[in-house]
Amino acid sequence: MAAFFLWRSKPSPQPLPPPTPMTQIAPTPQPPPSATTAVTIHVTGKIRNPGVYRLPTGSRVADAVTAAGGVSRTASTGSLNLARRLIDGEQIVVGAPAGQAPQQPLPAADPATTVLDLNTATTDQLEQLPGVGEVLAARITEFRTTRGGFTTVDQLREVTGIGPRKFEEIKPKVRV
Repeated sequence: MAAFFLWRSKPSPQPLPPPTPMTQIAPTPQPPPSATTAVTIHVTGKIRNPGVYRLPTGSRVADAVTAAGGVSRTASTGSLNLARRLIDGEQIVVGAPAGQAPQQPLPAADPATTVLDLNTATTDQLEQLPGVGEVLAARITEFRTTRGGFTTVDQLREVTGIGPRKFEEIKPKVRV
């Protein structure tokens, strides 16, 4: 008798409802470039149409190369990080050999009198600031890259590892 009830209590499979078709979500249109939503960059080197271009904030180096007509036939983008976000006011040199792209000059011999631009300073230059080592300099450049650059010096407070005391030490030695 127990076997009969066990056999009767066995669940029977039920058909699944048909899958619902997926719909594609259209990308949201980007606003046209304006003073607050655009970066101005200079593309030069082995490029078809070198010049100054305004691109939407958040654009990448690849977008700048495309806007300038692409690389010339004899050039290579091997030394460029095409995925890097653009920073307002920067210069992109296409076709420069690796390590020979123009960089900001290193600070003067007396770092106490040097004022660095947060949007153009290299990690080596940032390490010259009081209390900034290799790790913190990398965090500052990462913050700059992911946010499209600094708009105010006060944004340094948003960088992990910069507290009120360190900010007060760094503040007179940097600008935007």
